[in-house]
Amino acid sequence: MSGNTAKLNAFPVFMRVDGRHVVIVGGGDEALAKARLMAQSSAEVVVVDPAPGAELISWAGENNVTVLHQAYKPALIEGATLVFAATGEEAADAAVVRDAREKHIAANAVDRPELCDFFTPALVNRAPVAVAIGTEGAGPVLAQMIRAAVDRMLSPSLGALASLAASYRDRVEDTVPRGAARRRFWKSFFNGATARGMARGDEAGAVAATEKLLATKGSEAGHVALVGAGPGAEDLLTLRAQRLLMEADVIVHDALVPEAVVAMGRRDAERIHAGKRKGCHSKTQAEINALLVELGREGMRVVRLKCGDPLVFGRAGEEMAALREAGISYEVVPGITAAFAAAADFELPLTLRGVASSMVFTTGHDLKGHALPDWAKLAVAGATIAVYMGRTTAAEVAGRLQDAGLSPDTAVAVVENASLGHRRLAHGTLADLPALAERDDMTGPVLTIIGDAVAGANFDHSEPLSAHARMPQLPALV
Repeated sequence: MSGNTAKLNAFPVFMRVDGRHVVIVGGGDEALAKARLMAQSSAEVVVVDPAPGAELISWAGENNVTVLHQAYKPALIEGATLVFAATGEEAADAAVVRDAREKHIAANAVDRPELCDFFTPALVNRAPVAVAIGTEGAGPVLAQMIRAAVDRMLSPSLGALASLAASYRDRVEDTVPRGAARRRFWKSFFNGATARGMARGDEAGAVAATEKLLATKGSEAGHVALVGAGPGAEDLLTLRAQRLLMEADVIVHDALVPEAVVAMGRRDAERIHAGKRKGCHSKTQAEINALLVELGREGMRVVRLKCGDPLVFGRAGEEMAALREAGISYEVVPGITAAFAAAADFELPLTLRGVASSMVFTTGHDLKGHALPDWAKLAVAGATIAVYMGRTTAAEVAGRLQDAGLSPDTAVAVVENASLGHRRLAHGTLADLPALAERDDMTGPVLTIIGDAVAGANFDHSEPLSAHARMPQLPALV
């Protein structure tokens, strides 16, 4: 990046408007948009137009905004802090701006940047916290796109948390020493138990956590979040998961979590590869449990990042039990499980009226042994079956389900690397499924969906499983 930073032609500031007049001249959609923006503040908003639109009148009545049904004249902006010209006519807007400047009032002409003394930003409102995005009028749509991205990053409870912080500021200054101790206090306040309490809507719990933080001068116990990374695509991560990744001191992630998802964490966060992939278990589950407990006891904010959903074949139950026993606080953040992503790739409804009204999540290993699992009866009865990690056991799955009475003609859909750009789709019937075990070229995670509902999927981008079926050996000619 060049050291010569470009100069801003419009410098961003936050102007006090509490109890002050802001006048909007115009009565159409542009005026309504500015009125809605200013109504997010405590300004006294006045709209001036001889024939304002019905939508504006209705909205103003519901939002304590004054509408003057009269033609504009310069006296109507006397004493205003800000003036907006939103008539929709260039000459009229220019006249309003000229009058405002003569009275030393900052003016904005909607969609006329050359006439503006100031520009209104795209606003992320978490009052008293606000994030304003401006482009000096060059790209309002771009500003809105950035606003949407920032809005997703910030917790809805951030404003309430900031207000609570303001109420404690004097006590913190009297109780917690300046310097590192105070910085540690506020870091724990905004990222720790207080923030989690506010996010749950538990204000009493947040206050109790703050009192405890004051008593310990900012020292706080660690916390572990068991977070679902989703099926692989980073834009399928939940907003809560993304926020926690940005706050984490340590990210403990599984082997199958893509680097693009792990990279959404803080740059300076420690990253620990936990393995848990077939054939290359770098850590046992007991070792992972012990690691989470150790990090929690060290006061770390930990994200345990798991593929899909932590509670679906994610062994979260064992980790939660270990954390509970050790007295380490934790939370669970759900993720999109692979079955849902695979179904979306095939445009496949997992339940279908009159065809399938129930669903089973299982692994291919559940069909090992002599006894059929109870859910095999559900498959025969029409349930949709999602088989996780079932490529190498595909022949066994097919055989055992047919033994249970499921028709060999039952439709089957297979997805490798669900949700990702390099995903591969295959389809066929239960009789074709054994061919999947021969697919050594499928090295990514594979999910198989079995059931009558699969017949209605979109197979336009899918290849037939039968194309990979092993050809029978022909007897040698003598």
